Amino acid sequence: MSVDTGTPPVGLFTGRHVLAELEGVDPELLDDEQFLRETLHDALSQSHATVCQMIAKRFEPQGVTVLALLSESHASLHTYPEDGSIFIDVFTCGHTAEPERAVQVLAAALKPAAQHVRTIHRGRDYAELAS
Repeated sequence: MSVDTGTPPVGLFTGRHVLAELEGVDPELLDDEQFLRETLHDALSQSHATVCQMIAKRFEPQGVTVLALLSESHASLHTYPEDGSIFIDVFTCGHTAEPERAVQVLAAALKPAAQHVRTIHRGRDYAELAS
């Protein structure tokens, strides 16, 4: 016998992959590892994603990569301070987390002059469970 709890089952083979490029960002922000770690963590929390672990690498003479392992999948930032640009990648499985929201929070903190964001739907369509 199964019990209907009203929530979608865990482990659905479905997800949204948000890819973003932000340009015209303050180079100092793009080279600040601590700021990027904290901002990514905050953005993921606000989007209902569960951060398991976060690592970062600051490159010489500039640039930072931040990776977040999520219960729902992963997120990454790759910065190019010399160009004022950043690549953002947020992939979440299931319907609980909101990867688009994470990118919106990051963009609000980074204040780019221009942004290009697209969402790719992956896996199977379980849309009826999300409503």
